[in-house]
Amino acid sequence: MKRIGLIREGKIPADNRVALTPAQCKWILKNSPDIQIVVQSSPDRCFSDREYISAGAELKEDLSDCDILFGIKEVPVSQLIPGKTYLFFSHTKKKQPHNQPLIKAVMDKKITLVDYECLEHEDGQRIIGFGFFAGIVGAHNGMMAYGLRTGLYKLDRVYKQRSFRELIHNYFGLRLPNVKIAITGSGRVAHGILEIMNLMGIHEVENDEYLRRRFSYPVYTQVKGAELYGHKVTGSYNRLDFHAHPDQYTCRFLPYAAQTDILMNGVYWDKNVPRLFEKEEACSDEFIIQTIADITDDANGSVPINVGDQTIEDPIYGIDKKTLEKTAPYLPGSIDIMAVGNLPNELPRDASRYFGEQLIKFILEDLLSNGSPIIERATIVKEGALTAEYEYMREYAEGK
Repeated sequence: MKRIGLIREGKIPADNRVALTPAQCKWILKNSPDIQIVVQSSPDRCFSDREYISAGAELKEDLSDCDILFGIKEVPVSQLIPGKTYLFFSHTKKKQPHNQPLIKAVMDKKITLVDYECLEHEDGQRIIGFGFFAGIVGAHNGMMAYGLRTGLYKLDRVYKQRSFRELIHNYFGLRLPNVKIAITGSGRVAHGILEIMNLMGIHEVENDEYLRRRFSYPVYTQVKGAELYGHKVTGSYNRLDFHAHPDQYTCRFLPYAAQTDILMNGVYWDKNVPRLFEKEEACSDEFIIQTIADITDDANGSVPINVGDQTIEDPIYGIDKKTLEKTAPYLPGSIDIMAVGNLPNELPRDASRYFGEQLIKFILEDLLSNGSPIIERATIVKEGALTAEYEYMREYAEGK
C-alpha cells in the first residue's frame, strides 16, 4: 500500500493551489485500490477539507507515514520531514540565494527532492507546470493595465471571477483600440497568452507585417525562435544549440520595441540567455512600449526594468523612462510593469485541475512504481545526496 500525502502550504503568503484536486484524488482511489491519500488540513487551499473527505481522502495532521509528499511552493525548513520523498517547486536549480538554506536542509535530512520544474521530456520540454494559467492571468492583467493607463476600456480583476469560464464573459462586447501587442516565447506561458488574445478577438499578424505598419484594429504577433534570437557568428538559429549555448546568441527583439504598445513576455530566462533589451535602450524615444506584462517574472532578467515582484492585489508599478526608478503606475513618461510571481493563484481551481491532470497522465504511475528516466532527471537530491545532474550546485547546496 502506497500513501500519498498532500501537505499544507507553509510558505507565507500561503499558496492556494494544490497538486491534486478532490476529483482527481477520487479518481486515483477508484482506479488504484493499493493507494491511500492523506491530506493535511488547510484554511488557505482553494478546495476545502470537506471536499477532500468527500472524495475519500483521509484528513490528518501527521504525514510521517506517507511515502510521497506533494506540495506546490517551497516547504519551510522547519516543516520538512526527514527521509521522505517530496515533490514541489524548490526554486533552487538556478542557485537562488534565498533558497540555499532549503536545499542544504533537504540534504541534511536525507530527503529525496523531485522538482516539478525539472520534469522534462528528452528534448527539454517541460512536462507539468502552471505556465498556461500564468499566461492566461498575465495577459489579462497586461491588457487591464493598458486600459487603466489609457482610459480607453476597463477590465475587472481575474481573482474576482470564480472560474476561467466566468472570466471569459468579461470579453463579450469588449471594444479594444488599435493596439499592437508583441508576445515573446513559445511554451506554456505563451500558449496561455495566445488563448486570451484569441478570446479578446485580437488579430494575429506576421512578424514582418507587424514591423512595417500600424493597423486600424488591435493586432498581436508572436516573436520566437529565429525571429527572436540569432547566433553571434552565423546569424542562424538552432533550438537545441540555443538551449545548450544561449550565451553565443544575441536577441533580435529591439526593432519590435519601436512598433509595440504592449509587451507580453513569456520567454524562459537564466543568466546566460540574452535579454530582450538593455536598460538604457528603454530610455530611447524609439522605445514606445507603454505596458509590459513580464509573465515569466525574473527581476533584472529578460525584461531588465523588472525591479521585482508585486502582489496579486497590487500587480503593477511604473518605471520612469529617464531615471529608470520605480514609480507609481500610469504616469506620463513611464512604462508600466506587471510582475507577479504567483499569477495562477488568481484562478487556483482551474490551474490546479490542469496541473493535476498532467501529473496523473505523465508522472504519477512511474513515481509510485519503479521510477523513470524523466523522474531521475528531475531528482535534485536523492536520500540526501545531490544527483549527478545537479552536481554543479555542490558549493551552493553545501552553503559554501
